Amino acid sequence: MMKKVLLIFALTLGGFTTMQSQEVSKHALGLRLSDSNGFWAEASYQAATSPDNRIELNLGAQGESFYNAVKLTGLYEWVFPIEGGLNWYVGPGIGGGIIDYDDDLRRDDTDSFGFVTGTVGIEYNFDFPLLISLDFRPEVYFDDYNNDDVNFNIGLSARYQF
Repeated sequence: MMKKVLLIFALTLGGFTTMQSQEVSKHALGLRLSDSNGFWAEASYQAATSPDNRIELNLGAQGESFYNAVKLTGLYEWVFPIEGGLNWYVGPGIGGGIIDYDDDLRRDDTDSFGFVTGTVGIEYNFDFPLLISLDFRPEVYFDDYNNDDVNFNIGLSARYQF
């Protein structure tokens, strides 16, 4: 019995040491389009912190008929290879922003908002310096900006890697 346990342990350890990880690009800059309580267009920047971790910053804008908003989101992500240039990633984040209401019948003022978020996504790293991804980010708000307090943010991104 002990020999089987040691054999399984050795094979498992050997499997982990021979797994190849795909390194995260040092920098990536691009655009993220998302649907979160309306359409958002976000400038997106990623910076590697280690071969399989990165930080991501997104600065987004949204314009609707009775308000305009900007938000900044920061995330820390762990990246895991699937096969070839295909990866999946996950991580926590935090953000905040400003909203300017401009509807004389309802509100005409400026307010701020904050939220915590997380992300899970899948990405493809091409042989040339392009990275595309699809992600899901639930956002929990701590203010009056979002009546539901929770948004389910789904985004599609394209980034140039350098």
